[in-house]
Parts: sequence; C-alpha cells; structure tokens
Amino acid sequence: MTARVLVVDDVLHNVKLLEAKLRSEYFDVLTAMNGVDALKIIEAEHPDIILLDVMMPGMDGFEVCRRVKENPTISHIPIIMVTALDQPKDRITGLEAGADDFLTKPIQDLPLFARVKSLVRLKVLMDELRVRDSTGKAFAGDAALDGSASIKLDDAKVLVIEDYERVANRISGYLEDTAAQIDLDDAESGEITTSNLDQYDLFIISLSLRQADGLRLCSMIRSSEITRHTPILVLIDDGDNDRLIQAMEIGVTDYVNRPIDGNELVARVKSQIRHKRFADYLRGKMQKNMEMAVTDSVTNLYNRHFLSTHLDNIFSSENEKPTNVSLLMLDIDFFKIVNDTYGHASGDEVLEEFSKRISSNMRSIDLVARYGGEEFTVIMPETDAEFALFIAERLRRTICDKPFEISGSAEPINITVSIGASIVSEECNTKEKLLAAADKGLYKAKETGRNKVCNISFP
Repeated sequence: MTARVLVVDDVLHNVKLLEAKLRSEYFDVLTAMNGVDALKIIEAEHPDIILLDVMMPGMDGFEVCRRVKENPTISHIPIIMVTALDQPKDRITGLEAGADDFLTKPIQDLPLFARVKSLVRLKVLMDELRVRDSTGKAFAGDAALDGSASIKLDDAKVLVIEDYERVANRISGYLEDTAAQIDLDDAESGEITTSNLDQYDLFIISLSLRQADGLRLCSMIRSSEITRHTPILVLIDDGDNDRLIQAMEIGVTDYVNRPIDGNELVARVKSQIRHKRFADYLRGKMQKNMEMAVTDSVTNLYNRHFLSTHLDNIFSSENEKPTNVSLLMLDIDFFKIVNDTYGHASGDEVLEEFSKRISSNMRSIDLVARYGGEEFTVIMPETDAEFALFIAERLRRTICDKPFEISGSAEPINITVSIGASIVSEECNTKEKLLAAADKGLYKAKETGRNKVCNISFP
C-alpha cells in the first residue's frame, strides 16, 4: 500500500535521508523545511501521513501538530513526530498535541516503515468512513461532520493481557483515571479466556507472555469479526524490532517499549480509544443515515442511488483525488430463466444468497451495491488493476463453484456471473467513464461466453 508522505525538517540532510528511505519503499514524498511551509502544503495537498520534526526555528513541531489537529479539514491526517529528544516528557507532549506516534533519531528503517504502513492503513479506513458519512448526510440533509468535535472517553473498557501479576497491576494503576473498567487476563491456557471481547475499546497485550504467544493472540483478535476494528497496543522490549515488525504487519495499532513509562502509556491509551470512538461514531452515523433510505430491501446492500452519490463523493473536488480505485460490474447469467422457471420468490432467494457470497469476500473498506435487477457493483479503494482482477476472478468462482439452494427446486441450481472491471486513470477520470468502462467489460464477458471476467480499461 503506497501513500503520500510529507517530511518536515529544517535540516536538509535529514529531509533527503528520510526522503530516500521512503522512496525506496515506493512512497510518494513531499518535503518542507519549516512549520509555516508545512501547514501550507498540508492544507493544499492533504498528504496521507506527516513525519514532523520537533526542533525547528520559529514554529516548532508541537505547534504545527496542534494547528493541524485544530483544523477539521486536515485533523484526520496521522502525524509521526521525529526528534533527537528522548525524554518521556517530550513524547508525552507530542502525543498530547495530537501526534499518533513519536520516533527518536536516529530512526531505524524497519520500525519507521512498519509505523508508516500501520497508520496509512488506519487512514484509508477512516477516509472511507468519512466519505460514506458524507454520502449519508447528502441523503439525510445533515450538516457536515465536525472533525473538531470532542470524542469522550466515558465508560472506556480496557483488557490487559499480561501474566506477570505485578506488571498487570501496575498498568491497571496507571489507567485507573482513564478507563472506567480495566480487566486482566493472564492467558495461561494459551488463549484469551475473557468473554464478550466485542465490548472492549482497547486490548493491551504483552509480547513477553510465558504461556501464550502474544503475536498469535493479536492475530486472533484482528481476524475475528467482532474485534476486527478494536485497537491493539502491545508491550514490547526496547530494541525488539523483529517482533515489532511482525506485530505491525498483523495489524497492531500501537506499542509501548519496556520499561513502561506510565504517562506515555496513558497518552497512547487515550489516543487509541479516541480513534476507536471516532470510528465507531462514523459507523453509527452512517448506519443511522443509510439504513432506510439507501439499502435494497431484497439484498440489504446499498442501492443504486447510494452508489451514485458515493461515486460523486469520490470524484468530488472537495475530497482528495482518487487513486487506485477499481470498480467491478457483476451480472447474474440467465437470471430471467431462474424467475421464469422457479418464480420471482426463488429469484429473490438467489439474489439474497448472491449478495451474501459477494459481501463475505470483500474488505471492510470496499462497497457493494445492487445496481439494478440482477446487476451488482463493487467499489474497491486502494486497489490496483492486478488485484482488482484477482478479486473479480475469486468472486466468479465463489458464485459458480457451489450451487444455490432455493425453495422452488428440489435440487440446488447452478448460477454463474459475468464481470466487467475498470479502474480510475487519467482517461477514466469521472463517475460516468468509470461505470461505462466496467459496463463495456461486462458486455464483452457476456458476448464471449459468460461466466468470465473482462476489462477494457486496464493497461
């Protein structure tokens, strides 16, 4: 996953060094040499992440961070503060100013890349939720989202997974004024024994457990539907970069080095809970705005009206320019025969099962909609041509490999789907062109035998 990264530092050598490191990992890099220029670039370019030096003449990094977080239009951009300062109070100052992380010079490559990629993944999810929230408000007539609205931490629940009782109790003491409920789990059985995991706002997991593999526990939490969006903060030995990289790749959202500084832990916990509460707020608002107005009654997917408005938002000049946005147009083959042979009630059963199979194979950031009749559309942000075709082929097999059971037939019936694919490009740069390109690919799939994937716009 690539991204645009803004590097801010008043020392040219530091800027060039970070730029070279990031470009080697195929990030697009912007640069600024002072706080004033950085703010201008942030407001004009909306980078995906900011690497911000603290010690700069005039406006220091703390002040830049505060101004970014006070501006509703750019406050969602993640910030990593970079400095030679290594005192806990400096890290806390940065986190309290709104920074998402704080790295100390000299910066090691692997932790840097892991942190950048982790925060980019978070921003992609938050951006998609913001776009969908805007789409919902377009239907409901609500005012625009106030990005500066205070997110309360009331009733926060934290689960601490640590088998050293003394350490677990010390962590509980640090957090007693931050979380309303702090539960402990020693994972001595090798698994998390606490129930109702979906009720927690944050998991704190030690990677030094004696009876369990902390990374495996992180993986289990991240792969479960009920805890997929819950942040995970791990406790890790200072300098254990290999495990840190593994943790970030799994989807861990933050970490604290041992020995644990209580003030830093509290600052990071508050930041993670705040991120989750904001994401939960967006999801709740989206669901409330959309449920009745923009869902299809048969499939429970978004309808064509929502799809059209969502595409308008993607291409809107008020939002960031879409990059690597792919679209799939799916059409059930010979669906009229199903209706004519088994009846429209059975046809609705096929549509319902079809939508379930498609939805279960998509990511949380993808959008699936019923375009009309037996046609469906999938919008996939941050998806290049190769991956889009891979997903399309997987969806095709998902439909044809397992017959559909319907009440109008004693035997399951075989269903296939034809799929057309398109991707945003310099030529395909509007909603109409994106849909038309996918539709042409779909028509080609139908003409050449059905039950296949075709495209005309990919290079």
